Amino acid sequence: MSTKHSIAASHFLENKTNAAWHDQTLWMVRAKRDKMSRSLPEWERLRDLASAIKLYSNSHLDTLLEEFERNAIANGAVVHWAKDAAEHNEIVLNILKEHGARNLIKSKSMLTEECHMNKFLMEEGIDVVESDLGERILQLMHLTPSHIVLPAIHVKREQISEMMTREMGTEPGNSDPTYLTHAARKNLREKFLHADAAMTGVNFAVASTGEIVVCTNEGNADMGTSFPKVHIAVMGMEKIVPNLEALGVFTRLLARSGTGQPITSYTAHYRRPPKGQEFHIIIVDNGRSDILARPDHIRTLNCIRCGECMNTCPVYRRSGGYSYTYFIPGPIGINLSMHKDPRKYSDNLSACSLCLSCSNVCPVKVDLGEQIYRWRQDLDKLGKANPQKKMISSGMKFLMGRPALFNTALKFAPVVNHLPRFMVYNRLNAWGEGRELPVFAKESFNDLWKKNKVK
Repeated sequence: MSTKHSIAASHFLENKTNAAWHDQTLWMVRAKRDKMSRSLPEWERLRDLASAIKLYSNSHLDTLLEEFERNAIANGAVVHWAKDAAEHNEIVLNILKEHGARNLIKSKSMLTEECHMNKFLMEEGIDVVESDLGERILQLMHLTPSHIVLPAIHVKREQISEMMTREMGTEPGNSDPTYLTHAARKNLREKFLHADAAMTGVNFAVASTGEIVVCTNEGNADMGTSFPKVHIAVMGMEKIVPNLEALGVFTRLLARSGTGQPITSYTAHYRRPPKGQEFHIIIVDNGRSDILARPDHIRTLNCIRCGECMNTCPVYRRSGGYSYTYFIPGPIGINLSMHKDPRKYSDNLSACSLCLSCSNVCPVKVDLGEQIYRWRQDLDKLGKANPQKKMISSGMKFLMGRPALFNTALKFAPVVNHLPRFMVYNRLNAWGEGRELPVFAKESFNDLWKKNKVK
């Protein structure tokens, strides 16, 4: 029985050239991460520290967030709390209305994707402009991100050239990356200069100082917040870290894991609003507190959104981000979607080989693969278990629970090697749809063991 993911993945794989390019490009990023991790003798110690700090922070969210709020207010910021996406969007809209703002320039934020904020604001007459180059490309192409760090990784430069010719009047057929980047910069410069308000995401929020930290490689967050009189920063409540010492652990891990850099080109700290400007911080729950009630899955909140689990995942690399039904793809997306709505997003659980590469590379030691395995154990209770797999599992249990029957089956298994192909490769053999079955050995391991074991 095919899942939504497997069907979408089969469409992605129809373009073999693009699929191979996607796989190789992301693996190259994974290789850069490996090189960076080997350059630091204390790499594993940093991962241990980051995991421990996150577990501490997430188990002390009440006190740390209140400490952050007190210090942020003392710094001159205005702090808002949103229980869900709808409340978040209303708070943003109200701030913009208070200042008569009609043009919002924003840097990258997966939280706003989660809240479907852009669509909401545009329906209210607000012009929202993405200033991250990848996000801007997707916005003009009317697409959503397929990766949380490299949002337009699936788009080839020839497609970008066509879009920019249509939207910005660039030279037709010119897909030179430098030319396209300069054209996009020129187009965005006007948006920066005439924005009424700016928005940034938040990579980290420091409880002891009340400041937020935004990490970018393009400087677009810094540029966006330089001109408007209003800066709105939106953060999931799990972004909190206790102090600057803890922050240092995460800034050493984030870029090395996400893009294979020592650090992002820009690491901006926002503490106090400049004179004459307003600084608003919106702290969002939207289901995060529910994760705290699931001990087996609490490490999901450790995630710092580096995207490395996607870069290493053999399924994501070969199926693309749009094959997943949740807005965040890959291993972390599978887990987050199950917290959001397990019945709606359970099909994503099939998009995992349980190789555990994601768990092994995660900078904050989220046990991503292990959690996916645990979610799979709940499929039957949810009424989402694959009936074919249930039947096969029942058959295997029956066979393996009867040694005499099992050994007899082993003895006659090589007969399959000589059967006509149509009897082996048919609709009952899902494995054989894209693979050749292994040849059964004439002598089983059981027989070899009994024959050769030392008395």
